[in-house]
Amino acid sequence: MKPDWDKLIEEYADSTTALVADVDCTEAGKDLCETHGVEGFPTLKYGDPSDLQDYDGGREFEDMQTFAKENLKPMCSVKNIDLCDDEKKALIKKYQAMELTGLDNLITEKETEEKDATKHFEEAVEKLQKHYEELEKGKKDKLEEIKESGLGLMKAVRASLGGSKSEL
Repeated sequence: MKPDWDKLIEEYADSTTALVADVDCTEAGKDLCETHGVEGFPTLKYGDPSDLQDYDGGREFEDMQTFAKENLKPMCSVKNIDLCDDEKKALIKKYQAMELTGLDNLITEKETEEKDATKHFEEAVEKLQKHYEELEKGKKDKLEEIKESGLGLMKAVRASLGGSKSEL
């Protein structure tokens, strides 16, 4: 994917409205990556720098290029409010009218909701993993039991007698 990503970076190098870049999350960009919730690599994000969204599309050059052409343009944001629909404009104005402490409290509340959702997901996945492992062990034990019950010998005897399933 890296060569295709570099090709896309090169394609947008002279753009005045879009930035395609990469960040090393292990070094100088670590804080930036943590701020935007980057946990796995590679992670692709797009949108307003203060409200980046996850890119879940294809990882081939053509897929990323198509997405970039359709989505890397000025978007509705605090800086581009004229591009927002009435609902988003009203929401932006509502947040702008709030006192800073109230806005900080609301952000903290929503970040807590995000953390809780992630924790719930991870706990559920852990339970699923344990259940999967139990099912896998049960299957393995059952197959071993069937094998030990003489299935292999039964098949060998049938083969030695010239019989097959289709003759039954």
